[in-house]
Amino acid sequence: MQTDNIFIIHPSTTEQVDALTAFVKALKIKYELTNEKAYNANFIDKIEKSRQDYKKGKGKIMTLDELNQLWK
Repeated sequence: MQTDNIFIIHPSTTEQVDALTAFVKALKIKYELTNEKAYNANFIDKIEKSRQDYKKGKGKIMTLDELNQLWK
């Protein structure tokens, strides 16, 4: 029986990667191993550009009250 469940695991060491790989192979579970970031590259580029703009003084610091006023 096939399920639609997907597990996303973030190992922090190579030992964890090796152990997880061995585990899924032993259970004959289909898996993919990638080094890609979870976010779209264009999105990451926009965030980095925003951070650079802020460092150059092109940003504005707002209080929580000011932000809340934007929603009203």
